[in-house]
Amino acid sequence: MSARILVVDDDPVQRRLLEAMIRRFDYEPVIVEGAEAALKLLDSADGANIECIVLDLVMPDLDGMGMLGKLRERGSQLPVIVQTAQGSIDTVVSAMRAGAVDFCVKPVHAERLQVSLRNALAQATLADEVRRMHKSADGKLSLKDLSTKSPRMQAALTLAEKAAASDIPVLIEGESGTGKELYARAIHAAGPRAKKPFVAVNCGAIPANLVESILFGHEKGSFTGAAEKQSGKFLEADGGTLFLDEIGELPADAQVKLLRALQEGEIDPVGARKPVKVDFRLVSATNKDLMALVRAGSFREDLFYRLHIYPVTLPPLRERMEDAPDLVRRFVARFAAEEGKRVRSVSADAMKLLSEHKWPGNVRQLENAVFRAVVLAGADEIGITEFPQVASQVPGYEQVALHAAPSIPSPSTQPSAPLIVAEEQPEAASRDRLELVDFHGHVRPMEALEAEIIRFTITHYRGRMTEVARRLGIGRSTLYRKLKELGLEAETGADHGNL
Repeated sequence: MSARILVVDDDPVQRRLLEAMIRRFDYEPVIVEGAEAALKLLDSADGANIECIVLDLVMPDLDGMGMLGKLRERGSQLPVIVQTAQGSIDTVVSAMRAGAVDFCVKPVHAERLQVSLRNALAQATLADEVRRMHKSADGKLSLKDLSTKSPRMQAALTLAEKAAASDIPVLIEGESGTGKELYARAIHAAGPRAKKPFVAVNCGAIPANLVESILFGHEKGSFTGAAEKQSGKFLEADGGTLFLDEIGELPADAQVKLLRALQEGEIDPVGARKPVKVDFRLVSATNKDLMALVRAGSFREDLFYRLHIYPVTLPPLRERMEDAPDLVRRFVARFAAEEGKRVRSVSADAMKLLSEHKWPGNVRQLENAVFRAVVLAGADEIGITEFPQVASQVPGYEQVALHAAPSIPSPSTQPSAPLIVAEEQPEAASRDRLELVDFHGHVRPMEALEAEIIRFTITHYRGRMTEVARRLGIGRSTLYRKLKELGLEAETGADHGNL
């Protein structure tokens, strides 16, 4: 789904023009006739999906400046582009001070509006992503920050809101890369334990012989190498939330101790003489079918039912593609800022390609693909050619993948780059080709390349030197001078009188 742009203008002609231009830019226009109607829309459920406002300053009743004031009172973060017929400096300064991010003078040209929208959306996305990153770092990322347009994801967020207020154990199920830890952090931040620690543990990344020590702690000297006492992850999370990712990887001994911790609220550190009381909220996650593990005998059935009290399934990205455009814009904004690239947007064709991929690695894979595209980008807009690995897996885009990322020449090869290719005559491909590197893989001298281009052009136009000079973009006298300098007069049989 493309970005939704709210147009606020009392002139029906201007509304139609703006609507047509915005659709041409592959955005979705939402049209209202005045500021009061716009504010009412923003208060509705439909207003939550508005991402930018194009606002006329001169309107009856509540004008554009008045609406900017209302938006500021509400603390709105929506970027606003104002339109004015006068274009005076005072008007523009007043609008920018009131919160507008850009302005256009009526009648606005399509190119000017497109640039303004692109920059406004990129700026707003970056600001929103920076806020999210700061909240995440501070442990304050709330469920409201996990905005979504997917009904399935919205259902998962609703379940999270209901679970956050209690200490009920939550089991998050879903494929790798769906954002289970982010979801767990949001549950923690929305609950009464938000100011207490959030401790995340990947059970699949702990060596089997160290699981009990790392999770439950150990006493000094309790085993070889235990030079000092360690508290363990459960005690680190005391008062807060313990997140156990890939919980299906826990070995049997650790499963027994986890069950006791859940039932009794106490743990047994390795080598300790007595159990230790601990107050924690457990959120666990798995990308496996725990019931299948129970049937296979590798996961305790009693522990399964203790964890499975409040299961929540996060949908894979392929089942929530409504969120893909927003995710892409967020990733582009973040990586462009981190890499110092002037990337502002993703083309409609590239977005279409991304929406047709199945994304087996889910959001994490999409994030990595966008990171690579930002690094590759040579312009302010990312196109299909920046996603060769994605294109190679989507039917209909295979040719893009073949030509998107040429391999680096090796000194042991003799690669060549096509200059002119006559598609109707495949046999001419080798003749209509300029070799840019020599046998050793080094770039050929400019003089050699220039001589070859002139030879080809004279042959291609059958010695008609006037046509040759015109196609090369030089004068006839310059052409003959080059023939002499390059020693091509005798080779090409050039005749000053041949027209």
